[in-house]
Amino acid sequence: MDIRGVTIEDTFAEAFPMRAARIVITAKNARWARIAADKLSVIACKCEAAIERELAPDETPDGRVGISVLLFTMDTESLGKRLIERIGQTVLTCPTTSCFDGLPDRPDRLPAGKALRVFGDRFQASKVIAGQRYWRVPVMEGECLLQESFGVAKTGVGGGNFLILAESADAALGAAEAAVEAIEGMPGVILPFPGGMVRSGSKVGSKAYKTLMASTNDAYCPTLRPITKSALPEGVNSVLELVLDGLDPDAISRAMRAGIDAACIGGVRRITAGNYGGKLGPHHFQLHAIMRGEMSGRAAPKEGAPATAAAPGPQPVPTPPNADRPAPPPQTPEPEGQRHEKDHD
Repeated sequence: MDIRGVTIEDTFAEAFPMRAARIVITAKNARWARIAADKLSVIACKCEAAIERELAPDETPDGRVGISVLLFTMDTESLGKRLIERIGQTVLTCPTTSCFDGLPDRPDRLPAGKALRVFGDRFQASKVIAGQRYWRVPVMEGECLLQESFGVAKTGVGGGNFLILAESADAALGAAEAAVEAIEGMPGVILPFPGGMVRSGSKVGSKAYKTLMASTNDAYCPTLRPITKSALPEGVNSVLELVLDGLDPDAISRAMRAGIDAACIGGVRRITAGNYGGKLGPHHFQLHAIMRGEMSGRAAPKEGAPATAAAPGPQPVPTPPNADRPAPPPQTPEPEGQRHEKDHD
């Protein structure tokens, strides 16, 4: 397959199941929402997290501007721990911000807001609206509003990828930047690495250091051609990789198609993908199928398991009390449910 002079190799990207959550961070303005989101998605925080997209006031629970962030871990238990850590470190501390669940229809819930409420030292108060509880945690600035629980997407997929093989470092970077620009803002998918791309692609294990879980992907390092078995064709002198996590395989397929198409520019020789012969994970994203517009990467469901699909974007949730400085709780109960002025364990 050839796209504008760039060869698309007949191979697949191999990915694996993950658990995911979507949190919606709102703030007084877009600057503070993004500050909280950027700090939440740091490397080495025991999860993969990044900004999904910016949200307009009519897309958020409290009618303020916001940012949706996707977090991915390998299992539900660790996802719950990471939600508590990341929201506690970056949203609770950040001026004017509130935090809401972006997957309200998911039946599996993680009580991150409930865990964080205790920071209020029993001065916290809550209110139930349409079956969802929201906690008002007092802080020196005023109050931080947190939704009590967050939905879990068990359809999450981590490790979708493609590699850009280019004639020079500048060409590789230009193509990767074009691919990132095409993918950013697409619903249900994130690029969790700096600037959306990876220069230090890895292989499983190490040839020299047996305790390492991963080491440099020497087959794709152009400077190692003379001393290792290289996978690079002649004329390729730089490689960059894009890694994608998504709420479901279809979200990754759509994003890979957009990114690969955008990366097919001058100076790029080939597009390929990383896999481990099908041994790493059940999701195989076939490049040729994706570029034909077909959905790829869907793992065969376990016998008797119902099919599920991830929500394509932040879903509407009941509107809790809101303001730049939240007002005191109303004095009359809402018809949807009982009002909880204080935390009663």
